[in-house]
Amino acid sequence: MGKKNVADICEMKPKKKCCRSSTRCLRCPVVIHKMQKFSAQGMSNKELTKALRKVRARAA
Repeated sequence: MGKKNVADICEMKPKKKCCRSSTRCLRCPVVIHKMQKFSAQGMSNKELTKALRKVRARAA
């Protein structure tokens, strides 16, 4: 995942199309949209980090 600030993910520009890989990338439109929703709820940085892991992981 790298050293990316979780709060900055909400302001990233999403890719045009989702790659739908097993682990979604950070610029995936689905990931950015869900992280914007969580950020608007007023979650703390620690909670946003946990939410990012759940959003990016895909159930097989």
